[in-house]
Amino acid sequence: MLVSRPRMRLTLPDLRGLTIAVVGDYVADEYVYGETERISREAPVPIVRYERSEMKLGAAGNVASNLRALGVGVRAVGMLGGDAWGRALRRACRAAGIDVRGLLVESGIDTPVKTRVLAGALQTSRQQLLRLDRGSAIDGAGARRLEGAVRKAVRGADALVVSDYGIGNAGAWIAPLCARLARSMPVCVDSRYGLAAFRGVTLIKPNAAELAALAGDGLATPIDVLRAGRNALRRQRLEALLVTRGRDGMVLFERGSRPTTLQVSGPPEAVDVTGAGDTVLAVAAAVLAKTGDFKLAARLANVAGGLVVQKRGTAVVSAQDIEEALEGSDGGWEASVR
Repeated sequence: MLVSRPRMRLTLPDLRGLTIAVVGDYVADEYVYGETERISREAPVPIVRYERSEMKLGAAGNVASNLRALGVGVRAVGMLGGDAWGRALRRACRAAGIDVRGLLVESGIDTPVKTRVLAGALQTSRQQLLRLDRGSAIDGAGARRLEGAVRKAVRGADALVVSDYGIGNAGAWIAPLCARLARSMPVCVDSRYGLAAFRGVTLIKPNAAELAALAGDGLATPIDVLRAGRNALRRQRLEALLVTRGRDGMVLFERGSRPTTLQVSGPPEAVDVTGAGDTVLAVAAAVLAKTGDFKLAARLANVAGGLVVQKRGTAVVSAQDIEEALEGSDGGWEASVR
């Protein structure tokens, strides 16, 4: 049964002064823009006339960028190739004010790159036509180097965030270290394929599909989501679990508390969901590190998620964006579930 609670005004805490280490897959998100007017005679595909391109920090880099936009100090930990993309990604991190001493270089791998081609007719908006992924995984020696970099990065930090996109920079090998670190600091994890390995951490943030994979079953109804979330909370020995469900909002599971549902914040239709989970993870981790309040962290992350999906491409939400959204708003209905 859903029990409505009174609406409460939210306040974004001052997150300046926090330092958070972000370990994971640092990806160069390349956007190539062009104009298309005709179909190729060689194959049934559009011919795209190149206009311009840009690079943004993706995956763990997007988490780090969102934390910086909140005023948080960030220490990046990951592995880059000794190639032009790796150098460009490192420069972009520095330009964003991110500490790059934990971004290691391995000459034998390729820096992960996701190239998106967006095109359209003259005077029309550009739509994504395709995505080309490049990059290679680290080996065991690379993992050992990264583990040492993580240990250095968390010294004096307020939290650790893990952003695992399945490339290998923060896979199952790091899970035991995360469990140990969670005894002394918040450890928040987002893992596309490896959530089952992360036991004893503070919070994990799956989407509905990732929760279904963790549960080993489909989530056809809200009751299925609640059952799977409760089971995951217990089985993974977590303090909390925050499930993002797109237009259906979020559900927060806390140890010793009833689940809390949050309706989607802002317009129900998203413009672009690219990297939205990164924004949610960043805001939830920062607020949790500052306040220790899981509900406040979830509600503010919900507001931020509603804002970022209205932006195109890999994007960030600043503290000012959230403050402006909170003016005259409650950040979405909250309900507890018996």
